[in-house]
Amino acid sequence: MRVAGIDCGTNTIKLLIGDLPDVEVREVRMVRLGQDLDRTGRLADEALARAFAAIEEYAGLVRAHDVPPDRVRFVATSASRDASNADVFVAGVRERLGVEPEVVSGAEEAALSFDGAVRNLRTPPAEPVLVVDIGGGSTELILGTSAPEAAHSMDIGSVRLHERHLHSDPPTAAEVAAFVADVDAHLDACPVDPAAAATVVGVAGTVTQLGAVLLDLPAYDRTAVDQLVVPVGQVHELVDRLVAMTVAERRALPSMHPGRADVIGAGALILDRVLRRSGAVELVVSEADILDGIAWSLVEG
Repeated sequence: MRVAGIDCGTNTIKLLIGDLPDVEVREVRMVRLGQDLDRTGRLADEALARAFAAIEEYAGLVRAHDVPPDRVRFVATSASRDASNADVFVAGVRERLGVEPEVVSGAEEAALSFDGAVRNLRTPPAEPVLVVDIGGGSTELILGTSAPEAAHSMDIGSVRLHERHLHSDPPTAAEVAAFVADVDAHLDACPVDPAAAATVVGVAGTVTQLGAVLLDLPAYDRTAVDQLVVPVGQVHELVDRLVAMTVAERRALPSMHPGRADVIGAGALILDRVLRRSGAVELVVSEADILDGIAWSLVEG
């Protein structure tokens, strides 16, 4: 059964079309839907325009692959939950795609992320597994075995906290300290304890981008990045290096997506703080994430 899943986050909109487990189309567009959302509480007009352009493109791909509307699921996460004008976004999606977008709760977002990531692992992990999903507006921690047993969504993401704290290029020590204090406060209040995990799996763009930089790839290669196992010490060293770089220096890295260069330091710092609490010695990088969970939800009902 061919299905189409769309994941609309704060920084990216992603599309998967396939007759699972075979994937025919996997696309990502950097639209920065959450631009200035933390400051203004609303979706900016130019951000909506970028998002709608990507959705129109995706609608064409869905039609070209003959996916009927009842097999299309559009899931919107952090930015759409928080915006005062989310109704404008929902109406625009409905008009362009012909399906009703779902603005899911943090708990459902976490469950979809866990399913997508754990289903993808080729080597059975030591349990329990902690899935860390760092988005542009929120970060989910999901702990479980075959299914999520504890999950929590925190309003800390790479775009949100970059805009809130990291105003210099590169950021100052004081800005980084304020950033870390913000993340630590959220982790202190988080009911999911990273220290309980036997395996830590990182998903979404921050983690996969870090994997590509660690491998020193000449260009981004999702096959090389998927299932990469990285010693945690190497992750910490890379985070320190990226945070100290200017945006131009990050953008010059061969595998760096230009739309992620400004916020990758923020996402990396969030990952760094989670890993320091986990006690893990390795990080498993997964290319499969909430998008895969969305697509499988259509197959399995």
